[in-house]
Amino acid sequence: MKLLLVEDDQTTADYILQGLREEGHVVDHLTNGRAALGQATTGDYEVLILDRMLPGLDGLSLLRALRAARVTVPVLFLTAMDGVDDRIEGLQAGADDYLVKPFAFGELSARVAALARRPQMQAEETVLTAGDLRMDLIRRRVTRAGQEIDLLPREFALLEHLLRRKGRVQTRTMLLEAVWDISFDPQTNVVETHISRLRAKVDKPFDRELIRTVRGAGYRIED
Repeated sequence: MKLLLVEDDQTTADYILQGLREEGHVVDHLTNGRAALGQATTGDYEVLILDRMLPGLDGLSLLRALRAARVTVPVLFLTAMDGVDDRIEGLQAGADDYLVKPFAFGELSARVAALARRPQMQAEETVLTAGDLRMDLIRRRVTRAGQEIDLLPREFALLEHLLRRKGRVQTRTMLLEAVWDISFDPQTNVVETHISRLRAKVDKPFDRELIRTVRGAGYRIED
């Protein structure tokens, strides 16, 4: 395994490095939280082992920054901060495990192996596209051919649903449940009305139709 150890106490770091390398792991070691942020973001690591008390950037802030950057590598906090609130705070920040110092190397090794066996989360898509249409979910911004399109909240939700299922037909019932949270047919034309408004903004000003009606079935968005 390729691991990153972020620990500023050299004695502790030497002990961990020796043990992990004897087990055949490739281990990079950093002592500064800010340096580790760049390394962890670009490095291809299977597990990160982080101390909480670090110079430059503390371990908790480092982890929050990694999760905000959608780095999903498993993280083990290895720290002397052993309070219940400390553990809760670390796990809520995005840690996958929490081990308190002093520790047995055998337990550390077992926990690292267990984390590496877990299937990693896939980073959630933040940009959806269809042809020249682009939806930025973080900025809540939609453009087509570089031109910004102003959508109302429900129109945005409807377009997002279609884009996430690009190429697949979405029935009226599916759209009512997903976008309006309605699990029965209210006998209104709310779906048709919103599709018409969406087309007027997304398709009509441009030379190619992306939102298609599938007669007798529903709607789909295509490249």
